[in-house]
Amino acid sequence: MIEKLKAFLTEDMQGILITDAYSLRYYTGFSGGEGVALCTKQEGILYVDSRYTEAAGNETKAAGSGFTVREFNHASPLYDQLRSQLGSAGVTAVGFEDRSLVCSTFTKYHKELGVNLLPLEDTLLNPRQIKTELELSLLRKAEEIGDLAFSHILKVLMPGITELEVAAELEYVMKKNGASGLSFDTIVASGLHSSMPHAVPTDKKLEMGDFVTMDFGCIYHGYCSDMTRTVVIGRASEEQRRIYETVLHAQLKAMEGLRPGMKCVEVDRIARDFISEAGYGTYFGHGLGHSVGLYIHESPALNTRDETVLQPGMIETIEPGIYIPGFGGVRIEDMGVVTEQGYRSFARSPKMLIEL
Repeated sequence: MIEKLKAFLTEDMQGILITDAYSLRYYTGFSGGEGVALCTKQEGILYVDSRYTEAAGNETKAAGSGFTVREFNHASPLYDQLRSQLGSAGVTAVGFEDRSLVCSTFTKYHKELGVNLLPLEDTLLNPRQIKTELELSLLRKAEEIGDLAFSHILKVLMPGITELEVAAELEYVMKKNGASGLSFDTIVASGLHSSMPHAVPTDKKLEMGDFVTMDFGCIYHGYCSDMTRTVVIGRASEEQRRIYETVLHAQLKAMEGLRPGMKCVEVDRIARDFISEAGYGTYFGHGLGHSVGLYIHESPALNTRDETVLQPGMIETIEPGIYIPGFGGVRIEDMGVVTEQGYRSFARSPKMLIEL
């Protein structure tokens, strides 16, 4: 990984400073999140405090990242070590992660390091768009854990259980099956709440006739999963059935139509046009999907603005939805990979309308 970073160095930018937790994991192998990595043409050094010294050494070695671990402490402060290393390497300009570095920290680096700080923009993010075989295997496993959680929750859903209880069950099963954490806060929205795409679970009890939308994901060895399924408690009404089938067919059309070489906006348009033609265009406001990796929302994204050309190895969710205030909503989401032939979903959970 250090060689990949060195390829970004130029005469005008002789060093790269990595501060984002996800970038640290990707480029150094260190999962602790709290540290700073510096890459110059001479070497790569990961600076951590005493809480992480041993773990960071083990993880960077296991990852084969090429980074050396150094501890900073009261006797040898971080900024002193960075200044010394930059000086000995003859570095006068350093790239920094402007997409994630907060202003106060930038100001501190600018004051303490005595070098020009140059925004990296998407330089460190773009290599993460195309996943390696190892990354793909971890993403598949994370989604498989989500499948297990959905299979379990179908046995639990019934009138009287609360949205909070549903969320707790999903999270318990994912962790019981190997997840180290959650990709994001679990969404469970029932009845009228389901018209809110990112509703927060409440103590509302499920009732007969409710749509129940569940958006959940876990972290497995650092990599995220993302899945959404919507079911009905009891029998679906004709309007509920029509909305559900519209969302499902929009998703299937986008999945079948996606091909490498297409732009993200073109895939988004497939589902968006279908939903609009069905008369629900006003009720589909968000993008069709996004990439997933170490972070739950990575680039590129399937939306109305992203002109990125899709390539094999890219991960995308495909998650159309229809949300009608005062009635309810439906979202169906799979996570999968762009292949030479098209799109392959990692999710195996059923998508036909389930009535419980």
